[in-house]
Amino acid sequence: MNLISKTRFEENMATRDPPWVKAIVLTLGLGFFALFLIAPLAAVFIEAFRKGLNLYVSALTEPEARSAIRLTLTAAAIAVPLNVLFGVAAAWAITKFEFRHKQTLITLIDLPFSVSPVIAGLVFVLLFGAQGWFGTILSDHGIKVIFALPGIVLATIFVTVPFIARELIPLMQSQGTEEEQAALVLGASGWQMFWRVTLPNIKWALIYGVILCNARAMGEFGAVSVVSGHVRGLTNTMPLHIEILYNEYQFSASFAVASLLALLALVTLGLKSFVEWRGALRPHHQHAEGHS
Repeated sequence: MNLISKTRFEENMATRDPPWVKAIVLTLGLGFFALFLIAPLAAVFIEAFRKGLNLYVSALTEPEARSAIRLTLTAAAIAVPLNVLFGVAAAWAITKFEFRHKQTLITLIDLPFSVSPVIAGLVFVLLFGAQGWFGTILSDHGIKVIFALPGIVLATIFVTVPFIARELIPLMQSQGTEEEQAALVLGASGWQMFWRVTLPNIKWALIYGVILCNARAMGEFGAVSVVSGHVRGLTNTMPLHIEILYNEYQFSASFAVASLLALLALVTLGLKSFVEWRGALRPHHQHAEGHS
């Protein structure tokens, strides 16, 4: 028996379970998936349309809902590009340079994963609120952070900081610095090296991180709830607007807005799957080009 045949035989032996074991495992897996993922998602759309299409459209087009949708998209549109800049810069510094306290920077990037979003919101209130450390200075200059768009953007940036950097760091570490060094030897500037060498190599991981960052930004509740003040029609994002509608027993309207968030989540999932697929294809294309 040659090595390949032996390996295949061992793989088959490792997965040669009785049919009833496979059936139980498959049933449990699909049952869990259906009960905890598919059923809640389906329930959102069923409840959203239960009282008809007219009520659904009305719930999404009334002024407070439109304001919440607009604010959510605006906060994400500001926070995500800023996190792209920070994520790429942090990943570049961590993977391409050696410096003191590198591990400290990595720990700080992971900080939002370990800190409750509510605590993060309270910290921003402590810093920028009317009675906060910088509250008087901001007030004297007519700058409002808490209970306004800047506070919502700051809270959103904080909770989404790790997503892009954490996607790029492992990939850039595995790629090393040989290609960049070769580009420098050939006379490329730092900017040319980034655009022509580094960026093409991290493109799909960057897009993947942006998708996850955007999904988290639009769905954030805890930190934004603290800094927004829940001013209806002004500082309520979509998650906050859903909570208010639900607390006021406007269930159909709350599920209508929730269905829009769920739809955005499904679109995000589709984009995520596409990016994973393209990212998986890319090494095969490179391998084929290398043999052509």
